[in-house]
Amino acid sequence: MKITLLADDAIRLEPVSGPMTIEAPTAEMVYSPFHMLASSLATCIFSVIESWAHHAKLRLDDLTIEVRWKFADDPQRVSDIAVSFDWPSLPANRLAAARRVAELCTVHATLHHPPHISVEPSARADSAPAATPAGSAA
Repeated sequence: MKITLLADDAIRLEPVSGPMTIEAPTAEMVYSPFHMLASSLATCIFSVIESWAHHAKLRLDDLTIEVRWKFADDPQRVSDIAVSFDWPSLPANRLAAARRVAELCTVHATLHHPPHISVEPSARADSAPAATPAGSAA
């Protein structure tokens, strides 16, 4: 599998053989948390499509999935995500089914029904203050 960073707000997933790779058009482009979110969604969608395609005896080598997103403020967040897939070998009469299958992805469902998220400091085993280096005043 190959994930290609297309822009600061877009990725493409392609089912290539070999180890998973993440590529960018320039060395300066950083794989951001937003690229990771999109990669998670694309990989999940690919996984459910792959399972369905295997049972339906459909080839996947020409499938590509693109994920693009937009940002919003108040609070700053991803406001819109658009997923598209291009699958030239998919028979036209299977297109609607492939779309329904893609929407079965668990990450897709999670984004539609967001979980409660809590952020807390971890509990330390010892709550004693950190030791001061020898020779320094406390």
